[in-house]
Amino acid sequence: MPIPPTPIHQTPAISRSLFVFSIFYGGMTCIAGVLGNKQVSLGPLSALGPAVGLPPLAIEAGIFAFLLLVVTSSAVAELHGRATANKLVLFGFVPLLVSILLTLIVLALPAAGEMGADRLAAFNTMMGATPWIWLGGIIAYGVSQTLNVTIFSWLKGREGNSLLWFRAGVASALSQIIDTILFITIAFGTSAVGWLMAGQMLAKVVLSAVLVPPLIYLAVAIGRRLDREGARPGV
Repeated sequence: MPIPPTPIHQTPAISRSLFVFSIFYGGMTCIAGVLGNKQVSLGPLSALGPAVGLPPLAIEAGIFAFLLLVVTSSAVAELHGRATANKLVLFGFVPLLVSILLTLIVLALPAAGEMGADRLAAFNTMMGATPWIWLGGIIAYGVSQTLNVTIFSWLKGREGNSLLWFRAGVASALSQIIDTILFITIAFGTSAVGWLMAGQMLAKVVLSAVLVPPLIYLAVAIGRRLDREGARPGV
């Protein structure tokens, strides 16, 4: 009696766009905190602050990585649905938490004798942070990114596939406002609530309206092209 062949269990294939976006997303979660150590001027946009009674606008450079997280999660929601985008946000905690843990370990390890004191001090200053800053970043990331996916997907349910630019801008702006409120309040306390928070929110809303919509169009176009190429036989 012939022995029936052993069934082969194949691992479900992941689309090319989701694979590429997932790698990119993980990288942005790690670099955002490092970039946030530098405050940057917004050039002509900085003048919006004095126009509304605030100091010249400046933001931490980590916002650019966070906006790319918004772009990536929104593109995944557009291409693969809300549930997949929410999983992407959830999995993003892994590289975020691991990078924080590795930073703490490296800071605790003794420096080599060949490393100059000035370089060591600069490294410790750049990479070190208070526990409240770490906690604020983690909570703000989870809440704001989940909110972005939720608003973006809800608007898509109402508007369909049209008005991508509108869905992108609204979801990004609202999620960045919540991100700013949570991070500044948790990291620096209620004493920092005021012009600092107002300036950060104004800058982030402007950047969300200007940068996020065209970048999402680009990301969605790249994702669709990757998936078309992956669907071709032999590719």
